[in-house]
Amino acid sequence: MKLTAILPLKVRLFALHKVSQVKRWILGRNIEALLVDSYNGRLLVEVEDQAVGRTLILNGEYEREEIERLLSYIRKTSNVLVVGGHVGTIVIPLAKNCQSVTAIEANPRTFRLLTLNLLINGCINVQAVNVAANDKQEKLQFLLNRTNSGGSKRMPVVRDYLYFSDAPEVIEIKSGPLDELLRDAQFDVVVMDIEGSEYFALRGMPRLLACARVLAMEFIPHHLRNVSGITIAQLLEQVEPYFTNLFIPTKKVTAGRDQFHALLQEMYERNESGSLIFTKDPKQAR
Repeated sequence: MKLTAILPLKVRLFALHKVSQVKRWILGRNIEALLVDSYNGRLLVEVEDQAVGRTLILNGEYEREEIERLLSYIRKTSNVLVVGGHVGTIVIPLAKNCQSVTAIEANPRTFRLLTLNLLINGCINVQAVNVAANDKQEKLQFLLNRTNSGGSKRMPVVRDYLYFSDAPEVIEIKSGPLDELLRDAQFDVVVMDIEGSEYFALRGMPRLLACARVLAMEFIPHHLRNVSGITIAQLLEQVEPYFTNLFIPTKKVTAGRDQFHALLQEMYERNESGSLIFTKDPKQAR
């Protein structure tokens, strides 16, 4: 067992922050990113990142199983919306297997790397948009995390140490409903991983959800409690009108709408994270 696996969480977070600082000190302030060849594509990753970036450097891939699962729902004619594009680890593999991808990324630093990575990989069928998905147009306070840039997020309602352990910069970013920002668009597959802001994004995109046949989203109870401060019932109010089935890969469970709440409430109470894949019966898919 790795030593980091048995250390207390705060100690692990502190250690990761120190490692990222040492990397920055060694490489200097003029190195903005590192270039990695991987299963996900040729990607520029942030120097200090100890999550996605470190995994790509050490393993040459990131979330291959998740990507292959998503590809099983995607057709060559699919238009895909990725809310939380980060540096493109999911966007680029999907773009190679569908008609078009629209990638939403709130963090201006990772958005810059995303646009560069799209150029490097020749992804001419991807539109990248630097905005935070929300239920209204407003300026949001936003954390730019260093140790895990993919964990950058709106200001949490609870100031948990987990979110502030790497001394993130706090900035203001623009946000708005995706139904308004992507007024003329339709997507048959929506992929969402935005660190606790999923509820607000879903509230701002009922038209897009009505058109989609698949919604794949990350489920992290800690973020629901401490970032958005919502209940399972509130989350499902944004999903249940549009989707009839739920598949939970980590549990290998498929359920109908009448079981959504019980399954997610159990995961919430046990603090179990994982991907959720909502689909609709073929007769209801447009």
